[in-house]
Amino acid sequence: MPANIVAIADAVTAELNGNSFSQPFTAQRLYLPVFDLQGMSQIKVTVVPKGITSASLDRSRDSFDYQIDVAVQKKTSNEIVVIDSLMLLVEEIGDYFRSNPLSSFPGARCTNVENLPVYAPDHLQELRQFTSVLTLTFRLWR
Repeated sequence: MPANIVAIADAVTAELNGNSFSQPFTAQRLYLPVFDLQGMSQIKVTVVPKGITSASLDRSRDSFDYQIDVAVQKKTSNEIVVIDSLMLLVEEIGDYFRSNPLSSFPGARCTNVENLPVYAPDHLQELRQFTSVLTLTFRLWR
């Protein structure tokens, strides 16, 4: 059995790959999402375990918050229509997890979706690549 954060990241990946969004992609879970710029012509969606915080609920139970990053990346010129469509995809992904439990890990609930900054301006300027990272927080009691 994997660590809870790995199981949650796998469940997030499965949800992304098992549902339809405005643009097609195949998500993958990685620890080190480094890609060659030449291969970024297609949308890359990467799921990365990020962090864990815990708090005591009582003598026998704790609350754990698991943070999972979901990165959406694509090489693009500075075309507003293309960037707008990628921003919509990021919003759809955030909305999905805010509204739906994880099918393969229903005990973990998404309690927070963060997208700050909404995209990386330096990636767009220097690499001509759109990059946006959502941080999803899932709460689990045990």
